[in-house]
Amino acid sequence: MTNEHKGPHKGPRGCVNVRKSASMNECVSTPAETVGNPANIAVTLADINVTDHLVAEISFPDPVLEIKDIKKRVKIVQCRLLLAPLPENGDFPAAGIPLFLKGFIRKNIQYATPCYHAKSDCVSSEMRSLTVDVPFECVTVLTEDDFLTLPVFPSSNTRAEFDFFRSQKLGHGYPEKDHLLSSDLSQFHQVSTQFYNQIPFCELVRSDIIQWDESIDRYPLPENGPFEEGTFHTIVEKTLLQFRVRIYQNQQVDLNGLING
Repeated sequence: MTNEHKGPHKGPRGCVNVRKSASMNECVSTPAETVGNPANIAVTLADINVTDHLVAEISFPDPVLEIKDIKKRVKIVQCRLLLAPLPENGDFPAAGIPLFLKGFIRKNIQYATPCYHAKSDCVSSEMRSLTVDVPFECVTVLTEDDFLTLPVFPSSNTRAEFDFFRSQKLGHGYPEKDHLLSSDLSQFHQVSTQFYNQIPFCELVRSDIIQWDESIDRYPLPENGPFEEGTFHTIVEKTLLQFRVRIYQNQQVDLNGLING
């Protein structure tokens, strides 16, 4: 007979053991409080123009004789209106509501690079392209006057614990008439409420870009190239970026009010 250590008794597989029943209980439903004839509609909160300034240094894998064209596209990867529950007095936040913006300007740069195998006073070149993402990130604060429709601010979740009184014997070493008067540590009671608030979202409407591209390491062509020709590998790009975004939020709107209005 071998002595094997036996661990604590393990129940059925899984973290939660529930009693299964073949019957389906009926749930009780009651109408929720609503105003008029509501519909869940994406409401325009704000329509704003954003301006940002960028400076980027771009390096090319080949010597660049001349930039032929740059195709640009703005990509927004984050547009988040940082809503928080209103203070107890219900006033609009005095500091405003920040809107965090983050994205890229995708640039496809088409350029000519010289063919060095051709030796003459003429410059032969090949067309190539380089695609880069120039990042930007900023935050702008919206005041109450910036909103076409005020957002529905989120409601805070609540949790409240409560206990029940319990009288227990103190056990050996205490008088029999004395008892421990307290709550029961083996039990936990709580009332909790969760609100599933509607988060605002954005739409990119338009973008405008003004840019200056200047080479910082241009050298003349070697050998018999024309004296005014040269190549470079690096440019510094200064950009004025402007774009328009609309901010929406799904809200309950009374259709009767819209029709009668």
